[in-house]
Amino acid sequence: MTASPGGGSPDGPGSGSIPARDLLDRVSGHGAIQVILAASDGPIRFTDLERAVEGVSRRMLTLTLRHLERDGLLERRVYPTVPPEVEYRATPMALELREALLTLTDWARRHGAGVASAHRSYDARQSAATST
Repeated sequence: MTASPGGGSPDGPGSGSIPARDLLDRVSGHGAIQVILAASDGPIRFTDLERAVEGVSRRMLTLTLRHLERDGLLERRVYPTVPPEVEYRATPMALELREALLTLTDWARRHGAGVASAHRSYDARQSAATST
């Protein structure tokens, strides 16, 4: 790891970069993965994102979009119509993430039943241990 001009590590305090842990939290929270994947296929309107992102309220989707735009992962374009038409597009930085996110979501789909089974086994063991 090389030192930054300020003397610290490139990812350390004062380096001007977001710590990896914080960035991973941002990219993985509140439907962000679904938003990035949906916007990776080309421009997408807010209403289409609402349909594509499951389990996230309109307000949370709006906040997620703002955060992803601020983080440089989405570009927002507003067209001067009544009502205004707004579309989002993944940036090159977000497109670089696409394959990793597809791998992650594919893994989650393949292993969802196994994790659910592990939950049931764990909960049953915990229940048995507390009832004795």
